[in-house]
Amino acid sequence: MKILIVTGKLASKLVKKESTKSEHDIYVHVVDIPIAAFLTPSKIVRELENLEKDQGAQDLKNIHGRGFNLKSMDMILTPGLIRKDVSFIEEKTGIPTYKGPKDAADLRIVLEMVEKLELSSKTPADKLIEEELRKRALKLIEDFEADTAMRKKLLEKPENILVGNLPVGEDFPMRVLAEIANAPLLSPEELLKRAEYFVKSGANMVDIGMVAGETLAEKIPGMVKLLKENLDVAVSIDSLNPVEIRTAVEAGVDMVLSLDHGNYREVLPLLQEKHVPAVILPTNYSRGWVPKTIEERVESIERLRKKCNGIDVIADLVLDPINSSSIVDSIIACRRFKERNHEPLFFGIGNVTELLDTDSVGVNSLLSGIAMELGASVLFTPEESGKTIGSVKELAVSSKMMFLSKKRGSIPKDLGINLLVFKDKRKGNLIKERIDVPVFEGSINPKFVRDPAGSFKIMVEEDHIKAVHYLRTKPQIVVTGKTAKEVYDEIIKRGLISRMEHGTYLGVELEKAEIAMKLGKNYVQDFPLFKKFL
Repeated sequence: MKILIVTGKLASKLVKKESTKSEHDIYVHVVDIPIAAFLTPSKIVRELENLEKDQGAQDLKNIHGRGFNLKSMDMILTPGLIRKDVSFIEEKTGIPTYKGPKDAADLRIVLEMVEKLELSSKTPADKLIEEELRKRALKLIEDFEADTAMRKKLLEKPENILVGNLPVGEDFPMRVLAEIANAPLLSPEELLKRAEYFVKSGANMVDIGMVAGETLAEKIPGMVKLLKENLDVAVSIDSLNPVEIRTAVEAGVDMVLSLDHGNYREVLPLLQEKHVPAVILPTNYSRGWVPKTIEERVESIERLRKKCNGIDVIADLVLDPINSSSIVDSIIACRRFKERNHEPLFFGIGNVTELLDTDSVGVNSLLSGIAMELGASVLFTPEESGKTIGSVKELAVSSKMMFLSKKRGSIPKDLGINLLVFKDKRKGNLIKERIDVPVFEGSINPKFVRDPAGSFKIMVEEDHIKAVHYLRTKPQIVVTGKTAKEVYDEIIKRGLISRMEHGTYLGVELEKAEIAMKLGKNYVQDFPLFKKFL
């Protein structure tokens, strides 16, 4: 395929470099303009018309130095940063024209996939590649989950069980169990809203977390009924209290968290009768006993497994927070248990994230990878602190990543889905431009002049931005939107600002609000969104 790539001066070296290994016949035309993003469809058309008219298109060379005729081109790729639709070029030249990638560093992969992709005259090619890889990744998981014959076969293996209607085990994607902490203290509306948020975030199971040290069994039937009637996911109870566990099982929960050596006798007959699986612990909390060594953990949970004959169990070796007992020992205990036993493994990732002052994204994805290598089946977390907001979604995504990695026998990279939130996958190719014009250092103007058109109070509420317009301290109207642009376009349309500095201030604050909304951060008007590390 003969492909003409049009670019600007600054990116031309990188464009040529990334094109050299292509199997296609690549021709690069460098327009006399420094930055490729400054190009427009009409300028490119004029450029190509001049080439045909003045030089017979013979000064265009492919990357190996051979000349060509413009009419022989199969395709034209323009810079991905061009804002306008480039179909105008195709209309004028008759040659199919599409947007290339925004970054020339991605050109190589675009050229590798150019015949498989449905390129666009509106959307940059790198975006299309991301969407295509994501689509393929999700389709693989969707097809696996929908294969009922495969599911039935896998459930015959001892390491796989059913929790409600959900297959759980080493051969399935790791399931995310989201805990609603202190659930009995919430109103029914709050409880359902919290549960729906978790399911929307990707939770496969929702856990009713009871209040430690109290017996609130009377609240359980209503909570179970509410969640089971409104959610299409498995529901579990998190309690060591036999009274609460019995009540929950009678009410129809799909799984019990947890049994240990101190409480199993009182509830095991009912679990056997109702065929309800349980998470088992290597402890005896009724006597205040916790195993100290790796071998004690493993042997203790193996003994309890034998005692819990007649029900399916998921083993929780208890993942320790960093520098409490030993996170390393707890991981080794998980490995040792899986080497000796077939039961599914429970991995309490929230034990670590809630007790570590670090953004949860990287912690969750790393621990998910460790869990996958250990053969874990359930990833457990609440979202109790600001730093762990979004953990359920992060675990849902990382579970998919690790399943794809496992199925493909690859490292969790270039899978089509990722958890890159704060940083980019590749460093940008910084192309420096020499500009011979005066340079002025910016400075803050301390003088404040109130806009006679009014002022704004900006807030973030769940999934939208709210800007309240005040005139002489009295609220006039509210403008809402899901993006900063939606809000400020409406503000401009309604003539609610009259000073340039007020407009620029408003743009900055609304963009901060949108970023905070996307990241789950607190937004406070006029204050920085991010802090320094130290």
